[in-house]
Amino acid sequence: MISVGEALPEATLTRMGAEGPEQVSMAELTKGRTVAIFAVPGAFTPTCHSAHVPSFIRNKDALAAKGVDEILCIAGNDPFVMQAWSEATGAGAAGITMLSDAECGFTDAIGMRLDAPAAGLIGRSLRYAMLARDGKVEVMNAEDNPGQCELSAGEALLEAMG
Repeated sequence: MISVGEALPEATLTRMGAEGPEQVSMAELTKGRTVAIFAVPGAFTPTCHSAHVPSFIRNKDALAAKGVDEILCIAGNDPFVMQAWSEATGAGAAGITMLSDAECGFTDAIGMRLDAPAAGLIGRSLRYAMLARDGKVEVMNAEDNPGQCELSAGEALLEAMG
């Protein structure tokens, strides 16, 4: 698992743009910026939908006041599902960027892959929240259990920032 002080790996993620799916580089998203990144096992899954995304919507302004330029939500779902989930949760309207890591390129590179066949989740992410400044991890809060949202909630990341 990636640790505090390490640089984020280069990876390409997908987001929905005006013309449809578009590729975006993690390096471009984080270079010279302070970014909160949180990952979920799956869009529309219970804890992700009812606790994790809402915690970042609630804390968006407080995170911005502490210097966070952008909040990124990453999941192993395709970009069309991420767009629908963004609309269903209000995340997009709140200014949270929803990113698809359907090939698990970023997730695998940071050691956070989750495969839970019994739940139908293959090639997904463990639940975490991190703060990256200029592409380097400053805070990493990973859950021991992907069904929990305590250490990785927006409130916990805000508290970890001091």
